[in-house]
Formats: sequence, structure tokens, C-alpha cells
Amino acid sequence: MKNRKNQLQAFDRLLTIMDDLREKCPWDQKQTLQSLRHLTIEETYELGDAILNNDLNEVKKELGDLLLHIVFYAKIGSETNNFDIADVCNEICDKLVHRHPHIYSDVVVKDEEEVKQNWEKLKLKEGKKSVLEGVPKSLPALVKASRIQDKVKGVGFDWEKPKQVWDKVKEEIKEFQIEVATGNQDKMESEFGDVLFSMINYARFLNINPEDALERTNKKFIKRFQYLESKAQELGKPLMEMTLAEMDVFWEEAKKI
Repeated sequence: MKNRKNQLQAFDRLLTIMDDLREKCPWDQKQTLQSLRHLTIEETYELGDAILNNDLNEVKKELGDLLLHIVFYAKIGSETNNFDIADVCNEICDKLVHRHPHIYSDVVVKDEEEVKQNWEKLKLKEGKKSVLEGVPKSLPALVKASRIQDKVKGVGFDWEKPKQVWDKVKEEIKEFQIEVATGNQDKMESEFGDVLFSMINYARFLNINPEDALERTNKKFIKRFQYLESKAQELGKPLMEMTLAEMDVFWEEAKKI
């Protein structure tokens, strides 16, 4: 309980500082829900970077930045008498209790999958017309595809075996190649989207997070290309004046590092 007391004191300190900033700081006074939105998105991505880098000290800092934004939004809400931080906390607490009947009621579940299925069923009972309503429209397409597939899986709309999904991937690639041969740009784009969607689905069956996998490759490419740039600089030769064969030598070196 001593640790809980310290946690509550720290949170109360943050709330007090937020009150001071909103009252006395010109920049904080000007902020609105709308003006903070893009900053919150930026902070979320910075947290994601810290997690991918497994930099726990940076994770702590970025969590603090996000927490500040939550408190800031709640402070603005309290000024218009729409909601305050207590309402925010109680809202999520009530939702968690309601959607975990296997913890707070007499419902029995056998595994994680049943928990997720019950979650989606409860959301529909709460008045949502579609299980896909919870997927934000502004999500990046790759993340959105993953969430869509995860959501429909929760109500049983899913493949049974990884092989079925891989067969679908091959089918979509074949259809894409047909459109490439015809040269119809619109149809090529449509079929390429189908290829990506099916690949993301296959990744899910292999317990691979496609966003993390792609970002891992991005970082690997950046590291290797910057090695190539450094070697070109050592030679005093701009990349644009090097042949692909010359660049490939350093690229292969970078792959061994």
C-alpha cells in the first residue's frame, strides 16, 4: 500500500502542476482539444519508437508525455463542465469491469481467445452496430488492416489454418501479376492492396506483427544505406557518381556488420 500511496501522490502532483500551467502559462492557456491532437499522435509514435528500441528509460519518459496529454485533455474538459479526470478514470474502470465478466462475474472462459470473443460480443450488446466501429478511420493503413482482421476474428470470421491463408496470398499475387501484364494502373493498385491485406493476414497467423516487422526492415535498410554513404564519403566520391556494382560492394559489407 505504501507504493500505491506514492503513486497517488505523484498523480496528484501532476494534476496540481496542470492546474498551475493552465492558469499561468500563456502557451498552455491557448491549447484546445484540437490543437493538442497532432502533438498527442506524435508522442504516441515516440513511445512506439522507444518500445521498439527496448529503451525502458525512454519508455518511461514517453509514457509521462502521454500521461500529461491525458491530464491536459481532462483539464480542458473540466473547464467546459463536460468531464474531468475522475470521469475519465471511472469511465474506463466501468468498461473494464463490464467487459471482464470472467473476473468480476460468474462467466467462465477457457483461454485468451474466448476472452476476445466475449469482448466483441459485449461491445455489440452495448449498442455498436458493427465490430469494426472500434477501428479508427485515421489509423495508418497497415495498422488498420491488422486491427480489422483481429476484430472480425473475434466474432469467428477467420481462416482455420495458416496454409489456407498462404494459398490466398498466392492467389492474390497471381491476380496482381495478371493486372501488371495488362498495365491497368487502377486495377494494379487494387490487386496490390489485396496482396498486402492477405500478407498481413498471414503474418497474424504466424504471430508476426506486420508493423513491427516492416519497421525492423526499415531500420535495417537505413543502417546499411548510411554505411554505404559513409564509405562513399571516405572515398570522396558522391553516390550519384558510383556504379551500382561499386555500391553493392559496400552494401554487402554492411550486411555483415
